[in-house]
Amino acid sequence: MTDCPVDVTVDVVLPCLNEAEALPWVLTRIPAGWRALVVDNGSTDGSADVARSFGATVVPESRRGFGAACHAGLLAAAAEFVCFCDCDASLDPGLLTGFVRTVAANGADLVLGRRRPQVRGAWPSHARAGNLALSRMLRRRTGLRLHDLGPLRAMRREALLGLDLTDRRSGYPLQMVVRAADAGWRIREEAVPYLPRAGKSKVTGTWRGTWHAVRDMRAVLAEPPRATVLGGAR
Repeated sequence: MTDCPVDVTVDVVLPCLNEAEALPWVLTRIPAGWRALVVDNGSTDGSADVARSFGATVVPESRRGFGAACHAGLLAAAAEFVCFCDCDASLDPGLLTGFVRTVAANGADLVLGRRRPQVRGAWPSHARAGNLALSRMLRRRTGLRLHDLGPLRAMRREALLGLDLTDRRSGYPLQMVVRAADAGWRIREEAVPYLPRAGKSKVTGTWRGTWHAVRDMRAVLAEPPRATVLGGAR
């Protein structure tokens, strides 16, 4: 694991819907000194209590939707740097130390994790196909040659707020990348191990879920470019 500069503050947003099984693994891998913001999006399995028992800050968000949960976490954050990570134990939040170090050193404005499945079945074929299609559409829209739109990512908080993200469904992660590209951000991918998730996916666990996610993201890609103040680099 790569150490971060000792003088930076970091909040990690963890959107959560019924992830009590996975939370202990995830929260014990949050780097020391960072704050975990578990955004409870209506869990019924005691996820919020589990999160509190591991020292996380719980942010309630009653509006259902991945984007709603992510944005509630962003608004609750107060650190200079903000990171995002899924709560299902498929990605190790400890890997974010290297991401933050890159942004802090002005090596990039947004660092994304490019998922590399470690075992067969970790990334279902329908989810991988949807991700590939979206990556190609993103390239046509922005020129970015990204391979993944994964949820492990890091950037400066104030800069992200300046992008004025509006999607509150599955399109939120894509809208973040599109608007960052429109604003001239330097966007970088880093390969990260992708593990089988704990429990069932709420978004891409089925072809139907994948289709709804792709539909939401197509709507984001159809938005015209907007004037955004460059706020990534320092």
